Amino acid sequence: MDVDTLLSPFEERYERIKELNQEQRKRLCLMVSDVEECVGINHLVDCLADDTSMSGDGVIRCYVGFEPSGKAHIGWKVISLQLKRMLEAKANVLIFLADWHAWVNDKFGGRMDDIQKTAVYMEETFRALLDYPEEGEGPGQLRFVWASALMDSGDYWARVLRCSKGATLPMVRKTFTIMGRDEASSDHDLSKFYYPAMQAADIFELGIDVALGGMDQRKAHMFMRDVASKWGWKKATCLHTTIISSLKSTGARMESFDHKMSKSDPSGAILIHDTEKQLRKKMQKHAYLNPEDDSSPVYELAEHVVLPEWGEINVTPNPKFGNPSTWTDLQSFKDAVKSGEIHPLDAKLGVADGIYRGLTDVAKFFEDNPKKLDSVNKLIKN
Repeated sequence: MDVDTLLSPFEERYERIKELNQEQRKRLCLMVSDVEECVGINHLVDCLADDTSMSGDGVIRCYVGFEPSGKAHIGWKVISLQLKRMLEAKANVLIFLADWHAWVNDKFGGRMDDIQKTAVYMEETFRALLDYPEEGEGPGQLRFVWASALMDSGDYWARVLRCSKGATLPMVRKTFTIMGRDEASSDHDLSKFYYPAMQAADIFELGIDVALGGMDQRKAHMFMRDVASKWGWKKATCLHTTIISSLKSTGARMESFDHKMSKSDPSGAILIHDTEKQLRKKMQKHAYLNPEDDSSPVYELAEHVVLPEWGEINVTPNPKFGNPSTWTDLQSFKDAVKSGEIHPLDAKLGVADGIYRGLTDVAKFFEDNPKKLDSVNKLIKN
């Protein structure tokens, strides 16, 4: 679809989009057209229209935060595809390595050295996933910021306290899903009640214009926007990407995100470091695909990984059973599976091949630098 068609639904929410020139509209479209949800688009539009930003210099800053907690799975790829679009739209992309947040959340048993070793691994992984963009603080550049560095700011903890002021315990408990925890899990640990305030403070202290995350981070972002309303601070636009389901997931998706892919279930998760053989085996053996079920994780991966990156799905069956075919839109692919034109096994393997094609740069980097991956593997085994 063209830019005007893609932006039409957003124009109904904020008419100022119509004031943007073609270049500005193209940038906006790159940033918002492929996400699951956009909240508060008005701030981003105002930045484009007025050539400004939270920091006042016109550089739109996009943030995504990660706890260093282990090896990467395919959800990082979904985020990376969106980050590539942000870079193309001349946003400054900031990947926030939340080492202290991981400590609060008991990752690696609270061993900060292990958390920080994993953060270094994350930097290298994202560089490869993003095709090694120029790094810096300017438009279209990438940078990494660690929580431990941000917390050295004299203003940070004052901001955390302001973000905490007026928040009730029941309100904070409702955000615990951002840590992968239920509401009743942390009454024994006061530090976890500061986690949402820390995440909100990160966004304010870094001067962020666009807060990016999976749909499972929505509650944290809404908490941040509520805090901004209370104090009269500007609100960052929030972009939420889809949550990829476990390969074994069946049926409707739940708001609890219990269906999401997790590296704690290796057979149900695609890891960034899976070999081509491992990836094909997982898809063949574990990926749920009922041709009549539109919520199949195979279709999710086609929609949110393969098609956005390559624009096509290539299916190559055994020559005894059919000819190669190429599919450029999801619905035609689904229809072909439903009709029997594509066998479900061939559909799975076609999607697997498209995924692996997008992971070759990461594989090459860690083949050339095996110690960087070995160090994380040792931490996970311990």
